[in-house]
Amino acid sequence: MVSNSQASKIKEDMENHFFRASAEDFMSIPGSVVSYWASPKVINLFKSPSFENHASVRQGMATTDNDRFLRKWYEISFRSIGFNFDSPGEGNQAGYSWFPYNKGGEFRKWYGNLEYIVNYEKNGDTLIQLVRKKYPKISDPEFVIKNRSYYCKEAITWSDVTSGATSFRYIPKGMLFDGRGSCIFPLELSINKVIGFLNSPITMLVTSLLNPTLVLNPGEIKKIPFPDLPKEARLSELTNLMISTTRSDWDSYEVSWDFASLPMLHPGYRQAILQATYQRLRAHWREATQGIQRLEEENNRIFIDAYGLQDELTPDVPLNEITLTCNPHYRYKGNKTEEELEAELLADTMREFISYAVGCMLGRYSLDKPGLILANQGETLADYLKQVPQPRFTPDKDNVIPMLDGDWFADDIVERFRQFLRVTFGEERYEENLQFIEQALNTKGKRNYTLRDYFLSEFYTDHIKRYKKRPIYWLFSSPKGSFNALIYMHRYRPDTVSVVLNDYLREFRAKLDAHLQHLQATSISADSSQGDKTKALKEIDKVTKTMAELEDYERDVLYPLATQQIEIDLDDGVKVNYPKLGAALKRIPGLEAKDED
Repeated sequence: MVSNSQASKIKEDMENHFFRASAEDFMSIPGSVVSYWASPKVINLFKSPSFENHASVRQGMATTDNDRFLRKWYEISFRSIGFNFDSPGEGNQAGYSWFPYNKGGEFRKWYGNLEYIVNYEKNGDTLIQLVRKKYPKISDPEFVIKNRSYYCKEAITWSDVTSGATSFRYIPKGMLFDGRGSCIFPLELSINKVIGFLNSPITMLVTSLLNPTLVLNPGEIKKIPFPDLPKEARLSELTNLMISTTRSDWDSYEVSWDFASLPMLHPGYRQAILQATYQRLRAHWREATQGIQRLEEENNRIFIDAYGLQDELTPDVPLNEITLTCNPHYRYKGNKTEEELEAELLADTMREFISYAVGCMLGRYSLDKPGLILANQGETLADYLKQVPQPRFTPDKDNVIPMLDGDWFADDIVERFRQFLRVTFGEERYEENLQFIEQALNTKGKRNYTLRDYFLSEFYTDHIKRYKKRPIYWLFSSPKGSFNALIYMHRYRPDTVSVVLNDYLREFRAKLDAHLQHLQATSISADSSQGDKTKALKEIDKVTKTMAELEDYERDVLYPLATQQIEIDLDDGVKVNYPKLGAALKRIPGLEAKDED
């Protein structure tokens, strides 16, 4: 039986969780959504004019063939991309057919997720003709290539797939937009104030009422109630600071088209040793993260107070919702400890340092000039030297960097990185700096882990991940990985395979053959100890198998390919060009997958 005290408690609980709402209240919410738990103050919000009275909310285009029309910006020649134009037609007249393209993306507020470009040649006529061919019953291509008059305008976008939290971002002028990257164009109010409202918990609350699913469509955005904005003068300043800080964070990484140089090499952070440099940079990142957190909470407080929702909402923003890449609480998923988060951030920062160093080895970047240097099809060292006549660190001459299990070549990737580390942080503390990098990279605590271990087993996987399965550096690799050589696809020429074959693979085989003869002599020499003979015999077996692998790779793969003098067109993208070299290159799982529409 239930006791009197228990019954009393149950009754109290039921009363505390019982909601009353009139039909008129429900009618206040667009679509008459049954949100019985909404308080009178929340329902009162919906009596304000809807968002569509203050902004145009526009769905973006569907290319109907993303594999053909979309690229990651770093796949093609950089000079082929038209930035900051007022309209695509203006860009076409200036000779451009590729334009920045907003395609939504992961949860990120204020700025970022800008990675794509779209081919919009002839002011979109090629796209339009394709739509007419695919859908002959559609009389107006605007049904698919939507809202063309809004292309290239300054806007606000959002991530349409949410996990409860919403995120809105500033889009600068000059961009076209996708159905997954629909945009908001304020009519009279400033973008800064509008985005401040949209990134406040007010929007998260009302969108959860309008659409409890994980997809936030333009229709729901239009229905958001939009009361008069607070008269707080600081609103615009707050959002300006948050956009600029988040933009600076986005541009600090290679995948941004506005990336200039590695933060770790900036004079403001650089110290005598790498560890102290990282510590200073990490302190800056922590301050930036905490600064955005304070700004977001101030922004939230202004809106909550203005609409009297102190009992409904809190201005607090957890660290994992401060969407800076330099913030490990946001960057890394899962329930990790502070120690684990810090270890991952340090390891990734060292990986980014190595990636930038490889970019300098291949001429994409320079220590002496910010931004991209060689980023267009077929450029050479001579083109580099026109921009950087006296480099502190000279790129590889033939665009081939061997990546082997020892120092077999002068331009071996490990040796070149060692040179880069000496140039950037000096000779005096070189060994200490190298050890710091190796310890940071050794996240699994392997014994005797070295920089070479990273290059041979992890570097290319990291590169593919960083560039979203559209790598700009391509790895020639024999079936078992005994031979590896890295090239930069923007510097690829029809004779590049011949260079890999003649100057590296065959040269490596010749060096292995000489090494084999030395081992054989050691194994039978009367002057050799039994231990040396045993070691030599084991090495003989390994080298013999390696040489057989390389012989097959040359005969069956590399030599036939070299005779073909294959050409590539960067406009076709990695997905088309990478397979042209077939089994000569390391396989990329998922490269052949269809791009998401």
